Amino acid sequence: MAVDGCGLVCKYILILFNIVFAVVGLAFLGLGLWLRFGENTRGIFDIDALNSSAFVIGVTVLIILGAIMLIVVVFGDYGACNEKKCALQVFSILLFFLAVAEFVIGGLAYSNSDMVGEKLGEFYITLYSLYVKSPDPAIGVTLTFIHNSLHCCGMTGVSLVEIVKQTCPKPGGFMEHIVMPNCPITIVTVFDSRAPLVMGVFVGTGALLITALVCATILLQQLKKVQQNITAYYSSVY
Repeated sequence: MAVDGCGLVCKYILILFNIVFAVVGLAFLGLGLWLRFGENTRGIFDIDALNSSAFVIGVTVLIILGAIMLIVVVFGDYGACNEKKCALQVFSILLFFLAVAEFVIGGLAYSNSDMVGEKLGEFYITLYSLYVKSPDPAIGVTLTFIHNSLHCCGMTGVSLVEIVKQTCPKPGGFMEHIVMPNCPITIVTVFDSRAPLVMGVFVGTGALLITALVCATILLQQLKKVQQNITAYYSSVY
């Protein structure tokens, strides 16, 4: 089937959306699997007392979210590229539930910002402790991302005594050569002070998913019309 006009635009928007979605999903899934089955971290999951820790929950969420995103991409790309209605319908249903989840999680994160900030701080402390014990490349990359994003350095902020100082950002002034903000407190403070921004990110992501859902719906309508036209043509001929 061949679509044109608005349907064609929506088709390419969906393809682009799914490419971005696939990259993010692979990053989440890859990092989650590395942390779950890595030599230095998999032992945490065998300790019953830590099964409800922020680290275990965070890694599990990364794996599940990454897998769901890739499943969505499979249906979305197959449906958009091959103009398959069934795949697009499944893609639309999955997008709808993901969008609802984004709005709900954003609201819960905003209303429970103190608790979420503390859990994220615990997650960081676990990562830090694991890296100090045995420098794992995946954990090192994660710490570098956190340190540069929040402009903080380790548990104390004093780079001279931090084992992870190679993952810390460059000092922004003379005083920061001596001491930088420490990350656990920074994480809690930033999340608490920027809770509206965090909710905005979730709501914005949900809006993006809704946009993709609208495009999928428009493309489905176009495909339905094309199929009806083809059926009508053959009915008139035969």
